[in-house]
Amino acid sequence: MIATMAGAPISIEHVGHGYGPLSVLHDVSLEIAAGSRLAVVGPSGCGKSTLLHLIAGLEQPLAGAISVAGGGLPERRLAGCALMPQDDLLLPWRSALDNAALPLMNAGVSRGQAREAALPLFRRFGLEGFEQEQPRRLSGGMRQRVAFLRTLLAGKGVLLLDEPFASLDALTREELGGWLAETLDQEPRTVMLVTHDVDEALRTCERVAVLSTRPGRLLLDAPSSHLSHNDVMEALRS
Repeated sequence: MIATMAGAPISIEHVGHGYGPLSVLHDVSLEIAAGSRLAVVGPSGCGKSTLLHLIAGLEQPLAGAISVAGGGLPERRLAGCALMPQDDLLLPWRSALDNAALPLMNAGVSRGQAREAALPLFRRFGLEGFEQEQPRRLSGGMRQRVAFLRTLLAGKGVLLLDEPFASLDALTREELGGWLAETLDQEPRTVMLVTHDVDEALRTCERVAVLSTRPGRLLLDAPSSHLSHNDVMEALRS
């Protein structure tokens, strides 16, 4: 298991947000227990990614309150979260190994020690033999695995995953979705996954929340075990 702080609870209370006259989120409340996984599904533009940025402390909500592990200040939230955006954002001049180890080096760990910590994980993540390759020589699925490994090595208790496989073809996306669920079983964290893929949401997370069209309002919040694909689609159409 990768060294990490314990999964931290997330509290979202009556959050509203927008940009100028554009209202993006309206009165959203969610409680996410430490170590649990929540998927957020909703149409494009409903505020899903904005919600992740707010949790991560990159922005401050215009209404309501958000806390991570009891800390509501933006810097406290930022310190407790690792955000994986839609694009892998790998540095093209660095090897896969050095990209994965980047959070450790940013934290002051020497390059040698950071590489030593990341190297054993390449086999587990299906990347053995590609440690020294630059990103341009990796497939899309392999790049996303490196990006996810980088996110895990940040050692944060909260993982915020913003449609991490949206740019991949359907077959690779399904394969990596199953891999992600298995990996998170082995590396328990508090996870919020934003996705358009209903099946991915049900397969990966214990709970699914559905947001309405903009401004995003909470339409559904229920355990995945109590939901079918049709249940989520019906909520999205409501």
